[in-house]
Amino acid sequence: MEVSRRLRIAPDTVCTWRRRFLGRGLDGLCDESRPGVPRKITDADAERGIIRTLEETPKNAAHWSASSMAVATGMSQSTVSRIWRAFALAPHRSQTFKLSTDPLSIDKVRDVVGLYLDPPEKALVLCVDEKPQIQALDHSQPVLPMTPGVPERRSHNYISAGTTTLFAALKVATGKVIGSLHRRHRASSSRSSWPSSTRKSRTACRFI
Repeated sequence: MEVSRRLRIAPDTVCTWRRRFLGRGLDGLCDESRPGVPRKITDADAERGIIRTLEETPKNAAHWSASSMAVATGMSQSTVSRIWRAFALAPHRSQTFKLSTDPLSIDKVRDVVGLYLDPPEKALVLCVDEKPQIQALDHSQPVLPMTPGVPERRSHNYISAGTTTLFAALKVATGKVIGSLHRRHRASSSRSSWPSSTRKSRTACRFI
């Protein structure tokens, strides 16, 4: 009972393994053959599927699916899914990361977060973002490949080929979206995007 309590297992399990050890020694501690259909997928087959998942990509898709991997390896789709679950592989998942080279990045983040947590009196906080018309051609950092338990990761930063910049903001009081298109991404373009009433207001404004 002391062994079952310390290991948090049933007393019958302790008796079974003790009886097998007394009768057959160390050989009795080895796993015995189980009933049912013999195993068809070997460890080598599983390793081949794992290596292919981590090091290759299908020709006509961005990542493997269970069905496409099943066709490529000759295994069933359910077998591929079980192998992926056992090794925590998720080819369909992708995470992003961002590395800042700005030495004042932490101070700027604190300033921005502070505006939302404790804004000055009679202040209007505007959160501004930009959207290039043309999508990015490539990421500035190499893609970190998927590993067991960790999905593929890629940087937020990219090398842009855009020629048009969209400045937009949401007027919370009315729900109106303020937007403007500019060919160049400059601070003067950002300031000129807002209505004259907003720019001439005496209310303190902070562009982020």
